[in-house]
Amino acid sequence: MKTILESKNLCKTYYSNDVEFHALKNVDLSIQQGEFVAIMGQSGSGKSTLLYTLSGMDDMTAGEVYIKEQCMNGLKEKEMTNIRRKNIGFIFQGINLVSNLTLKENIVVPGYLTSKSKNEIDHRAEQLINRMEIQNQTDKLPSQVSGGQKQRAAIARAMINHPDILFADEPTGALNSSSGKAVLDLMKSFNEEGQTIVMVTHDIKSASYASRVVFLKDGRIEGELDLKKFKTDNQEKVIFEFLSEKGW
Repeated sequence: MKTILESKNLCKTYYSNDVEFHALKNVDLSIQQGEFVAIMGQSGSGKSTLLYTLSGMDDMTAGEVYIKEQCMNGLKEKEMTNIRRKNIGFIFQGINLVSNLTLKENIVVPGYLTSKSKNEIDHRAEQLINRMEIQNQTDKLPSQVSGGQKQRAAIARAMINHPDILFADEPTGALNSSSGKAVLDLMKSFNEEGQTIVMVTHDIKSASYASRVVFLKDGRIEGELDLKKFKTDNQEKVIFEFLSEKGW
């Protein structure tokens, strides 16, 4: 398999009132094309910080990040913006739809910002809207639909430009169990078609959708679990035992 995302000695330090907080400490991580990786760890372990630095949504303090063998270090903001639009999709826990745009407008805007034709983007949006089963909601504002419908629109927005990597930060955190399962089922279906996904989660059930679990503790990778080795109906138990061994 081909490596699509890699970090080498990745560090992130926050400074506040002359106090340093090392959120990430020399993280080496390699993700292969088509993988579904769940990043887990206790609160404050650096999970979301890792996701944001890997995706270029936040700056790193030291180290290197490569997306499709291109180094992200030292790129100009315009170059990073182009990579985020063309190569990366991001699903936020807080959903983050633009409140005064309809669901369809939220979905298509990132596509219109690329060099692709309007017809191509509109066709892609229609495909995604049908797949998300929100055909009857697209003319509504985010405030007029349920949390599950908003997150489905957010997934469509993240997928509009055929991203190489889909990043997700606690994508079911703001949803009830049935809506959360529907969102995870959609993500899994994309992964089964070859979509690379990197997801932060604290939920064992959500992590069971992944093919690999990476456990983070105090800003370092403390262990990894290859779920492909285990039966699908036993993965939650396997993850629980793995996390327990790591002091979860």
